Amino acid sequence: MENKEISYKGTTLNGFAMLFLNLALSIGAIALLVLCIDYESWQFGVASAAVFLFSAILWAGFIMLEPGEARVVMFFGKYVGTFTRTGYFWINPFTTTKKLSLRARNLDAEPIKVNDKEGNPVMIGLVLVWRLKDTYKALFEIDSQTMASNNAQVGTDVKSMMAAFERFVRVQSDAALRQVAGQYAYDDTESRSSDMTLRSGGEEINDQLEQKLNERLAMAGIEVVEARINYLAYAPEIAAVMLRRQQATAIIAAREKIVEGAVSMVKMALDQLSAQDIVHLDDDRKAQMVSNLLVVLCGEDNAQPVVNTGSI
Repeated sequence: MENKEISYKGTTLNGFAMLFLNLALSIGAIALLVLCIDYESWQFGVASAAVFLFSAILWAGFIMLEPGEARVVMFFGKYVGTFTRTGYFWINPFTTTKKLSLRARNLDAEPIKVNDKEGNPVMIGLVLVWRLKDTYKALFEIDSQTMASNNAQVGTDVKSMMAAFERFVRVQSDAALRQVAGQYAYDDTESRSSDMTLRSGGEEINDQLEQKLNERLAMAGIEVVEARINYLAYAPEIAAVMLRRQQATAIIAAREKIVEGAVSMVKMALDQLSAQDIVHLDDDRKAQMVSNLLVVLCGEDNAQPVVNTGSI
């Protein structure tokens, strides 16, 4: 996309020098007015009025910029550049300017309810850092009035202008977050254990979110410095059910590990008894021993030993 922002190349003078000159003109106009009254000469009156008018015009050319601010300069409606020099200056008084802030701003979006890839409702929120990068796009390629909430009018002061941009960023962030969240499942399932999810995605999900935000906000000349998901949970209506599912999955995984270990221990016991010729067991006795050992190793309660004093 073409960058239409340009630096202001018009006449720029030191503001303090012009201030002293303008004060001198004002004093001169007053002196001429006094002479007009004293000598009752209309020539002094005309000169005083001309100097006053010239001084009033010069007063309109003073601008002051702090670090991290910019002024968009227009000459009778035509964009002539963006002024970014810090300090106190005087420019063409027939131009009009609008001040914008180029400083980084933070947006902590409230969690919203979206459906993940599997249709489960989840609550997801984000925090992002953004700033204005292209002042031309910010002012001339989007309608700032449509960005205001409750149909309020956007003023010309920097506070109201930046509030309108923040509203625009909030709306587009909501849309981008819904788009990214809908592409992935919240968590792993048995059939999708290898797929990336919102919980396991980490930096990859954040990078995709930042990319989508930059694509949406570029039209307004806004750059996303950083975007991260800062809240992720199941929606309240299914949170309890999903918690039970997670608990059941954890229990099954633990049981599988226990059974795996018990089987290896039983096999080791039978191999050791046979290798060291301690006792010879037929298939029925082996099956009974295996059953007893599995009950002891896999049971949650402590086993109660039974002493067999008869034949094995």
